[in-house]
Amino acid sequence: MDAACGDGDFGSTMASVFRDAKKALEEFSGNDVGAVLTLTGTSILSSAGGASGPTIATIFLEAGKAVKGKSEVNLQDIASMFEKAAQKVHLIGGASTGDKTLVDALEPAANALKEAADAEVPVQTGLDRAAEAATAGRESTKQMVAKQGRARYLGEQTLGHVDPGAYLVSLMFTVLATTTGK
Repeated sequence: MDAACGDGDFGSTMASVFRDAKKALEEFSGNDVGAVLTLTGTSILSSAGGASGPTIATIFLEAGKAVKGKSEVNLQDIASMFEKAAQKVHLIGGASTGDKTLVDALEPAANALKEAADAEVPVQTGLDRAAEAATAGRESTKQMVAKQGRARYLGEQTLGHVDPGAYLVSLMFTVLATTTGK
């Protein structure tokens, strides 16, 4: 996915780290949602290099902290998970919406979750809205010139291409919306 405006290894790296995370989760026993997310983040962190791995790991680690000790989560919890994740990703990476990074999908999804939780809509509705917002954020990156990450060195060459991190985040929210509660 990042061959046109990166070093071409994002997809294979993410496939590998999520396979490793799946293996780690298969050995997990318990029902602590926070522990599952933390284990996922820790696994990603230990198996991915570069900037993308630690950034993706941060999403899971911060989400895990937000629901530590909970065996069930509601929409308010989910909104809190991703609000804290978006804040931490922004803090450590410095990226903001419009920089052509995963933040362009993560922040709108987190905002959609918060709005849905505040409106007290059903969990599925909130997740659907978050997936739609993440997808719209991902698509918006096609019209941006990268300002952060490795792609920033390519300038105008990044126009017309979806940011791989934004794609991954939108995929995560899409999967969450299509598999939760079904």
